[in-house]
Amino acid sequence: MDNYLFSVFPNERFVDLGLYQYGWEQCTPLHSFGPFVRNHFLFHYVISGAGTLESTDFSGQTRIYHIKSGEGFMIFPKQVTTYYADKDHPWEYTWLEFDGLRVKEALDISGLTIDNPIYHSNARDLSLELKNEMLYIAHHSDMPPFHLIGHLYLFLDYLTRSSSSRKLSQAGRLQDFYVREATSFIEQNFQNDISVEDIAAFCSLNRSYFGKIFRDAVGQSPQEFLIHYRMTKAAELLKLTELSIKDISNAVGYPSQLHFSRAFKKTYGIAPREWRIQNKVPAKKR
Repeated sequence: MDNYLFSVFPNERFVDLGLYQYGWEQCTPLHSFGPFVRNHFLFHYVISGAGTLESTDFSGQTRIYHIKSGEGFMIFPKQVTTYYADKDHPWEYTWLEFDGLRVKEALDISGLTIDNPIYHSNARDLSLELKNEMLYIAHHSDMPPFHLIGHLYLFLDYLTRSSSSRKLSQAGRLQDFYVREATSFIEQNFQNDISVEDIAAFCSLNRSYFGKIFRDAVGQSPQEFLIHYRMTKAAELLKLTELSIKDISNAVGYPSQLHFSRAFKKTYGIAPREWRIQNKVPAKKR
């Protein structure tokens, strides 16, 4: 029987960087998982032993990678993967499933892509810290969400600094300035009736060009980011306040409660009222 730890992150919404599930496992020979498709990014670090990853590349073709201790592999959203332990030296690994607006930036720096998913370290001390951060998260599921997210940021820092395929970031690029301006405008005006045209105009950019540089930097279109940001704020209000659904709808920029409910259900899979029942924070007794 396999020895393992597995935890699901609390139902908290972190826009920049979110954690979904994590764990550790000492696999038995030929233990396999898949074929499976993930909705988020999933990184495994191999502590000991070896195994095999079968994953589709950008063109949809299946590639096979043999991975040993001290290496890792990244699984990307919507990618079909199967992985299994070696017959003679089954692997022990730890994993994190995560997502968020900062992930694409980190992966761009690390050089990990759907066509280059294998992590090799160029700094033993940093890869050791990467492993320690992952194991810390796996063994501390009882810690508060903000605490675990802090360690997830440290994991990404060690990942980007230790990856042998690391790319030097181009600091100060003009498009980065425009993206920061756009996200700041959304944060300050999401409750108003704003459109992508309004955001592009604030940045003094053509909508088409603005949409391209925003997606390249964030991994989402400006419209997707705006909706996701509004729904995150709506979830906070549902969880922490007694405001009516109608009032929350207005508070996040949806004059139509029907349109708000549709957008919320598309994002979270259930209606706002049901989500509140499942996630409401009980009022403290005085």
